[in-house]
Amino acid sequence: MSGTGAASTRRANPEGEPIPQESRLVMARLDRIRTWSMSPAFLAIIGLGFLFTFYDIFDINVSFVQMCTQLVTGCTPETALDSLALPTVLNLLGYVVGTLVLSPLSDRIGRRNMLLITMLITGLGSLYSALSPDFGNFVVSRIITGIGVGADLAIVNTYVGEVAPKQSRAKFTTVVFIMSALGAFFGIWLGLILTTGPAPWPTGIPFATGLESGWRWMYVIGAVLAVIAIILRFQLPESVRWLLQRGRTLDADVIATDMEKRAARRGPLAAPNLDEIPTHWPPARRIPYGDIFLNPVYLRRVILLFCMWFVGYITVYAFAAGFTTVLTSLKFSPPEAGVIAAVGSVGFIIEAVVMSFIVEKLERRYWLPIGTVVTFIGAFVVALGGSSLTIVFIGAILIFAGFNLWVSPSYALTVESFPTRARSTGFAIVDGVGHVGGGIGILILAPLVPHLSVLGALMLISSFLIIASILAQFTAHTRNRVFEEVSP
Repeated sequence: MSGTGAASTRRANPEGEPIPQESRLVMARLDRIRTWSMSPAFLAIIGLGFLFTFYDIFDINVSFVQMCTQLVTGCTPETALDSLALPTVLNLLGYVVGTLVLSPLSDRIGRRNMLLITMLITGLGSLYSALSPDFGNFVVSRIITGIGVGADLAIVNTYVGEVAPKQSRAKFTTVVFIMSALGAFFGIWLGLILTTGPAPWPTGIPFATGLESGWRWMYVIGAVLAVIAIILRFQLPESVRWLLQRGRTLDADVIATDMEKRAARRGPLAAPNLDEIPTHWPPARRIPYGDIFLNPVYLRRVILLFCMWFVGYITVYAFAAGFTTVLTSLKFSPPEAGVIAAVGSVGFIIEAVVMSFIVEKLERRYWLPIGTVVTFIGAFVVALGGSSLTIVFIGAILIFAGFNLWVSPSYALTVESFPTRARSTGFAIVDGVGHVGGGIGILILAPLVPHLSVLGALMLISSFLIIASILAQFTAHTRNRVFEEVSP
């Protein structure tokens, strides 16, 4: 049955609690807005959290080699890849714990409140990493950080999806994703400057400091970013859709009215269309997981989206967390490998900026094959570049652009695939638990990579995107559709 047909059936055969007419009107008023209608500062505030989140994901990329040689007995730059798997896998398991335990709480106590808690946990984890006296404590700190980061990713994407206009949910998810790209960029470049010694460009950075405690300062900076993000997040309003489902119509009306005033400055608003708004809330279960696993539609979506994220993250995390370490194991010198990763991160920024203009041109699922092709082209260019670092740089830029090309559209798709009453929970299950794929991928790939050619290693790492792209083609059509129509 199509989404529209399902909505019609729901109105003809109402189930659950009736939606007050005032609440329906607020929902209709929201759905007529076609532009970002909250304070522009809120985009920056949300984005700063994403900047820190991706800074944390990518800061280990370059700094891990120095940390490993200091805290792991017998670790050398060439063997650091052998030690990368443990903190990476357990960090991603922390994602699972965070998303499964904390994200559902946002469906009960609110998006904004949980955004404060998740950033606090993440900042404490980063500070613990900076102070770790040994490798065991470092690993534990990465688990704590992962708990906060995993839940934060789910809730931020849910929040953005619920406050953005239906015609531009992927667009504004991608706009926030630009801050993610900047976080990755800063994480890699700061790691290069603080943890590697000075060397002539392009095999290094002449002004690199090579601080003995450089990797610790990386995590101190992360903790500071978390404190700033927490302070700024106090200004965020709650999600209107969440407030309506909790029966807080007056609070929702105040926020919606402010959004309308901002939107009206850019042109007249259409009349609210109540025909697209359901008359009854679907029966909500006491535990949000019940709304997902006991509903055949959402159960099928969970299985499909989980498999897509699980497989895709094998490629994403092999490049995001381990690109420098992988290149070092393939006989690139640590400074040279760090420079390649740092230059490659520019592709992430370019991709995010370009996608913010074009992401709504295609259905979400069509971006995955495009990202896969770009990633493979980049891998070929790096492998064939040989001694020409200029060519290798171009390939690295394409790799970073390619494996990130599909992430923000898939974030939007995942948010749109679950109902408001359990949206954070659904995102947590598929994306959060899907992160385990990244950890398992590193466990599998780490022993194989040193025995392969550069081309063979990069092709192997990139190949998992093919499977993810195929799976994505079976997902729901969600672009430019009302939330309650796609996911009642």
